[in-house]
Amino acid sequence: MSSSKRTLLILGGALVVLTGTSALLGSGPDTPTVDTETVGRNRIVETVIASGRIQPEVEVKISAEVSGQLIELPVREGDRVETGQLLARINPDIFESRLSQAKAALDNARSNRATAAARLAQSEAAHSAADLAFRRNRGLYDQGVLSAADFEQAEVSFQSAEADLEAAQQGVESAGFNIRSTEAAVTEAEDNLRRTVLRAPQSGTVTALIKEEGEGVQGIGSFQGEVIMKVSELGAMEVDVEVNESDIVKVQLGDTARIEVDAYTDRDFLGIVTEIGNTALNAAGTARLSLESVTNFSVKVRILPEGHQDLLAGRDSNWTPFRPGMSATVDIETEVKNRVMTVPIRAVTTRPDTADEAAPSRLCVFLVENGKAVRHDIETGIQDNTNIELLSPLPEGAMVITGPYDLLSRKLEDGDAVSPSEKEEDASSGSGFSVSISTN
Repeated sequence: MSSSKRTLLILGGALVVLTGTSALLGSGPDTPTVDTETVGRNRIVETVIASGRIQPEVEVKISAEVSGQLIELPVREGDRVETGQLLARINPDIFESRLSQAKAALDNARSNRATAAARLAQSEAAHSAADLAFRRNRGLYDQGVLSAADFEQAEVSFQSAEADLEAAQQGVESAGFNIRSTEAAVTEAEDNLRRTVLRAPQSGTVTALIKEEGEGVQGIGSFQGEVIMKVSELGAMEVDVEVNESDIVKVQLGDTARIEVDAYTDRDFLGIVTEIGNTALNAAGTARLSLESVTNFSVKVRILPEGHQDLLAGRDSNWTPFRPGMSATVDIETEVKNRVMTVPIRAVTTRPDTADEAAPSRLCVFLVENGKAVRHDIETGIQDNTNIELLSPLPEGAMVITGPYDLLSRKLEDGDAVSPSEKEEDASSGSGFSVSISTN
């Protein structure tokens, strides 16, 4: 082998050794990759999310006021009815009989009063005659013409006439009371007979038909009367949702809402808050609430027609895209701020207070500054699903570390060295990039 070839082999071997050594010295543990985004100004819409059911704003339950059998039910579920239209008829036979009995009792009471009035007239005449006789006998007795026994008899007769007169007067008064009582019975019987006919108290759509023709119904007594049907105005619909006590203080009347209806997966509908419950839904009477129970409040959100006019095109005027009982999720916009300084929510983490280790942890973010992760304690305001408002000053356009979660939430410390990864160094645009870090 020539000296030149031997020299090349030696140099080649040395190069391999140097390369291997360099690789061993340069290799280390894998460094995690973190993402960043830019601190900037955005529009934030704070929302309260709640779920519930769609229902008509106005729904009337048609209940039986008297008991009996349904003999006529001319409407069906889904029918449109107008105010005063016949909805149902209950068998009136027994109520007609009771009305006849009450009227007969009233005629009898009037007859008794006439008899009592005639007796009173007779008693008044007898009292007048007894009074005249008593006065005459008293004069004769004073003159000594009439004996004491005869005078006493005349006095007794007069007193008896007075008693008969008072009794006759009481009889007339009692007959008057009896008439008023029977007149009330007649009125009640007439009302009960009239209640056998049920008419629509408002225009609307029959949304539920609970009873069928031929069934018996229980009227109002010691309990509420049985519901025969429900009539609803489907032109005005709302969502009744339950909002947690921690969020109810943010909700105000008139707040705008976005409504997602499960039946329409490809669109949202507009809404407005029209009613906020003052009492928790699980606050029953004076019973004490369990500390473990969930405290929710009812909030009603009207579905505005402006958000679904396209669905009504070409449809009948009575048609509605919503039906009572449909499931819906509501995003209530409780506060809106435009062009406020924000950071992504996922960039916000917590670290112990450097001034007082016993104090609660502070909210903070990590910015990339001169190749290092620098901690900045922050104060925050409202937030949406993506960003959170910054109340503490941060440089606009600064790069804030957003992940990965495990690294950002526990491992990353103030001053850790960072550098862009090769993949991100090749990117020419974009609001975020990935960096690798190594701890000191």
